[in-house]
Amino acid sequence: MTANVQKFRTLSTALNHSFESRWLLHHYRLLHHGPDTVEELLDRHVVKKEKSLDDDENELLNRQRLTSSRREALSLYRDIIRATRFFMWANSQGNLWRDVLRENVRKEFEEARFERDPEIITRLLIGGRDALQAALDKLAEKQKQEIEKQRGNSNAR
Repeated sequence: MTANVQKFRTLSTALNHSFESRWLLHHYRLLHHGPDTVEELLDRHVVKKEKSLDDDENELLNRQRLTSSRREALSLYRDIIRATRFFMWANSQGNLWRDVLRENVRKEFEEARFERDPEIITRLLIGGRDALQAALDKLAEKQKQEIEKQRGNSNAR
């Protein structure tokens, strides 16, 4: 009986090695030799049409977009609040421009708070970034002019 078991083990080991070597050879051929037909070639290398997404996947994608838009909006809001520190002079009513700008920014962000259309959100974010950059550029230009004006006055004395 043990002799039969030993024969069976030897036979199964031999078959196993034979099967593994054939599988490796077949796998090697698939990896290193090109496709057998033109259809296989096209199937491997042509971009396939995206699968249609179900409602749950669409909802997840919308949430991800909104989350990134929310992060961008918060970042823009913080940048604007930081930039208002430079506006320390009073307007005609005697209010500091810093405070007036902060109130207006808060009001505009609150008005757009529940906007869900990604295109409108993107447009608002881009417009806000552009307006912030334009205001900072104007402020820097005015400060340069003031510095030059003060230098001219001090040199004239």
